Amino acid sequence: MEEKKGSPSITTDLRKHYVAVPEIIDTASGIIINGKRFRSLIFTTDIAIIMNNDADAVIAVYPFSPHPAIIQGITTVASMPVLAGVGGGITNGHRSANIALFAESHGCIGVVLNSPTPKETYQEIDRLVDIPIISTVVSEFTDIQGKLDAGVDILNVSGAARTTHIVREIRKKFPKVPIIATGGPTEESIKATIAAGANAITYTPPSNGKLFSELMKKYRNQEETLYEVQQESEEEK
Repeated sequence: MEEKKGSPSITTDLRKHYVAVPEIIDTASGIIINGKRFRSLIFTTDIAIIMNNDADAVIAVYPFSPHPAIIQGITTVASMPVLAGVGGGITNGHRSANIALFAESHGCIGVVLNSPTPKETYQEIDRLVDIPIISTVVSEFTDIQGKLDAGVDILNVSGAARTTHIVREIRKKFPKVPIIATGGPTEESIKATIAAGANAITYTPPSNGKLFSELMKKYRNQEETLYEVQQESEEEK
C-alpha cells in the first residue's frame, strides 16, 4: 500500500505498544458524522485496548443487556468517539431508548441496536436522541427499507463469512445508505468488503490474553539473550 505523504507521525514512549488497525481500511470512503470522517472502528469493550489503539472510533457492543455503567466506563477512558450498544434483542422499548439518551449525554456519537429490534424501538429512540441510529444486519433477507423508514441512519453488517455478499446485495438496492461492516481477519477480506460497498470497517483486535502472551514471549526472549551475553562475558574473563 502506498505510504501517505505529508502526515508526520509522532508516538510517545509509553504509547509505542498499541493495537494498530490494518492500513487497508484507509482505502474505504468513510462515513461522515457531524463533520468528522470515520473509516475504522475497533470492536471491543476492553478498556485497556480502548485506551491503546489507533482506530477512528470504538464500536462498543456486547452480548449482555446494555447498562449505563458500561457506557460510562468506556466513555470515561476512550480518547476517540464511541458508538454504544443499547440493546434491541432481549432489551428494547423504553429501556433501550433511555440508555440511548444516556449514551448521548455521555458524548457517544451514535447508538447501535441488534438485528431483532422492533420498529417501535427505533422510532422511540429516533424521537428521543439527536445522534445516528445504527442497526445491525445479519442477513440479506433483512427488511432494510423497514429499518430506514423507522429511523435507522446507518447499517452495521455482521454476517460472518457472508458479510461481503450481504453488503453487495444491500448496495445494489440502496446505493447511498451508509454501511459499516466487519472486515474479516485478513487484508484480502477487508479489501473485498470495501469493494462490495462498505464505507467503514469494524476491526476485532486480538484478545488481551493474546496480546499479553506475545509480550511475555518477547520478555522471555530478552532474558534468554541477556543470559547468553552474560555467559559469554564470563567465559572471556
